[in-house]
Amino acid sequence: MRVIIVGAGIGGLVAALTLRRAGIDVEVFEQAAVLREIGAGIQISPNASRILERLGLANSMRTYGVRPLAVQTRRWDNGRILTRQLLGDECEQLFEAPYYHFHRAELLELLAAALPAHMIHLDHRCIDIKQYSERIEVGFHNGAIADADLVVGADGIHSTVRELILGADSPRFSGHVAYRGLVPAERVAHLGLEVNASSWWGPGHHFVHYFVGAGARYVNWVAITPGEWRLESWTARGEVADARREFEGWHPQVGAIISAADTTNRWALYDRDPLPRWTVGRAVLLGDAAHAMLPYMAQGAVQAIEDAAVLARCLDLGGRHEVAAALRRYEETRKPRATRCQEGSRRNGEMYHLADGERQQHRDMSLSSATTAPLPQNVWLYGYDVEAEFLALC
Repeated sequence: MRVIIVGAGIGGLVAALTLRRAGIDVEVFEQAAVLREIGAGIQISPNASRILERLGLANSMRTYGVRPLAVQTRRWDNGRILTRQLLGDECEQLFEAPYYHFHRAELLELLAAALPAHMIHLDHRCIDIKQYSERIEVGFHNGAIADADLVVGADGIHSTVRELILGADSPRFSGHVAYRGLVPAERVAHLGLEVNASSWWGPGHHFVHYFVGAGARYVNWVAITPGEWRLESWTARGEVADARREFEGWHPQVGAIISAADTTNRWALYDRDPLPRWTVGRAVLLGDAAHAMLPYMAQGAVQAIEDAAVLARCLDLGGRHEVAAALRRYEETRKPRATRCQEGSRRNGEMYHLADGERQQHRDMSLSSATTAPLPQNVWLYGYDVEAEFLALC
């Protein structure tokens, strides 16, 4: 079987690795001329790290990843800890896989390094797809044409593959704008930050920070604010002063972390309603192309990694002459869980930003009564072994 993957982000590269493990010939086509990630931090929970470990990446992940000791939620004004879930060794013992924070560029680098260089074709922007009874053909902006048994659209929220097979649509603007900054760890050493993921919740806003980079070299922060700015671009510059102004009156630590950044990027946050289908003929969607979600469960890339693992299993079991059946099985297996994450991320976007009052007090009381590690409701998410579950159903 031969497969073309459109998009060399995290989901596309993991798909290439899982398909190769299944003995499938893969080529990856990426529109960018240079393989790189602009964003700074990303969280990889155990439901994805176990998949990456099975791909032989355990040592690389230990080198580049940061294992947080805990994730904690704090009140916006006085810093009171509302809940603290232990991660680190406790998480690994419970879920049999580690929880990691990565610099996105380093995670992309270790994934690309695990693939033969000739498999990744840069500067190839997909502009056309033609389907035939026994094959599918992809045309690129530079005149190149490639054909295979199957095309995987792993090309993000604004997926060209999705538009070509399902038609044009528009993402849903959340009403939230994100600022992102990256600070050398020594610059905020005086704050005594623990190696945790910290999330500060307040009226209409929330603020997240955690360590990334091999050796915990940086503190990555993300500041979520209300706004009408609609540009979704990870490269668009913001102003540190604007981010700082949005969090005036918050705990001094929040302002200190924001102010320690030299630059910031900002982008509008979008997601999509669940799609009616992910597959058409010999074309299939994966990751944000299939189920774009807000970042409020830290599951965007993780769900793409789960997609990749299941897709490879379906194709491996189905074989070259059962592509249609394999793709239906992939969609039926993955769609309910990815949809649950999409919907949960939307709900969290409301819960995190409650104004002080009765609903906020009820939320905080619920959180403070559950400070064990990790929270029981995370078992369905972190404890899920997508490959074992799929094989058990076969």
